[in-house]
Amino acid sequence: MNLDLGSEVKIIRSKRIVIGYDVSPADIFISDGKIVSIDPWGSQQPASGSKLLDVGDLVVMPGVIDPHVHVNEPGRTNWEGFHTATLAAASGGITTIVDMPLNSLPPTTSLSNFRTKLKAAEGQCFVDVAFWGGVIPDNQTELIPMLHAGVAGFKCFLISSGVPEFPHVSLMDLHAAMSELQGTNSVLLFHAELDLSDGSPACGDPVLYDTFLSSRPDEMEVAAIELVTDLCLQYQVHCHIVHLSSVKSIPIIRRAKKAGAPITVETTHHYLSLSAENIPPGATYYKCCPPVRDCANKEALWNALQQGHIDMVVSDHSPCTPDLKLLQDGDFMGAWGGISSLQLGLSLFWSSAQGRGFTLPDVSRLLSGNPAKLCNLGNCKGSIKVGYDADFVIWDPDKEFQVQVKRLHHKNKINPYLGFCLQGEVVATILRGILVYHKGRHFPKPSGKPVFIRTINPPESRAPYY
Repeated sequence: MNLDLGSEVKIIRSKRIVIGYDVSPADIFISDGKIVSIDPWGSQQPASGSKLLDVGDLVVMPGVIDPHVHVNEPGRTNWEGFHTATLAAASGGITTIVDMPLNSLPPTTSLSNFRTKLKAAEGQCFVDVAFWGGVIPDNQTELIPMLHAGVAGFKCFLISSGVPEFPHVSLMDLHAAMSELQGTNSVLLFHAELDLSDGSPACGDPVLYDTFLSSRPDEMEVAAIELVTDLCLQYQVHCHIVHLSSVKSIPIIRRAKKAGAPITVETTHHYLSLSAENIPPGATYYKCCPPVRDCANKEALWNALQQGHIDMVVSDHSPCTPDLKLLQDGDFMGAWGGISSLQLGLSLFWSSAQGRGFTLPDVSRLLSGNPAKLCNLGNCKGSIKVGYDADFVIWDPDKEFQVQVKRLHHKNKINPYLGFCLQGEVVATILRGILVYHKGRHFPKPSGKPVFIRTINPPESRAPYY
């Protein structure tokens, strides 16, 4: 690679380009940030002065799209911000993130708050950023205005979100919101846990992970997903289950899909990479909600992913300041729940997937193509096709590296993966034809753009998931 950061790439040449279900040698021609042709490798002599990026046999894949990122700006920018989050994203081969409506202040639950969020992001982003809105009690009249303004869809909680400004919804709230969303091409995302407790405090030592795990049993997800699938069938509004942790919910989702429910589901890198048995006492940086479950559950999630019952894998990048993790006390019950992994997603996934029979096209589908479809970006991002944005990650699937603090660009570095040896290193990231990242160096000018998504028109036939 012999181009400077910030260069406008005109041709990418590789012996391994992921195009649909195939990996082929090819030349990709780019103009005005779009793919204009895909030709056989070396079939055309580049015009004099053309900026050719020949990467040999490194893998060229559509840029990763991460639809589950908590940026937290404005309001809790000391947790994370657009500058650091998108810098980390570019370092991990991600070319588009979709920002969650919480834990920023204000949350993205009204048109006015959405405009505040856009203002905060202005001029800071190293990759493209789309935005989810939020459904909370009594804000159903804000949903259509936010759709007109370009949010990708909406997120709601069926249990306490952990922040008071984003309360969870009731069944009545859900009926009101889904009535509003009928006739649009939008999507409603669910944090699918229901509180089944009797209000009694958790029993056991809060320093032990099992105490926390037993406080969020599988049954909380099962009950919530049964509720969601019933609503999805009733309203025929696209529903999406975020961060599925329990494989016990898969049969419910399968039955709903078979019955015609337009429902999709994601899991996360931490549920596929971590297991409860290996979490030490007091290691609160492992805490997330729903919780990381046991190794048998993890392997069952991989099996469900391989069989097509889970549609995509995301980060659920949910950082906080170290003090909120209560590291000195090691209190799992009181610590903030969330794991930071935005920059590491591709490598985390490949490190485990490549030994389980997953292929490079599988990686592209689960980390790029299907997330693009979820966000209604499937007609311009997430695939290497003529007319699509020239967004690419160039990576070496054989290269190993150790996760170190100095490599991470997240604002708060604490996470369970420090010291892990991962396989699959990102070499370069190209955003709309611009080389924005290369081997630890970033183009210093933020060139990401806000992505406004139109879902308010009468629904068209949604592209099927692979």
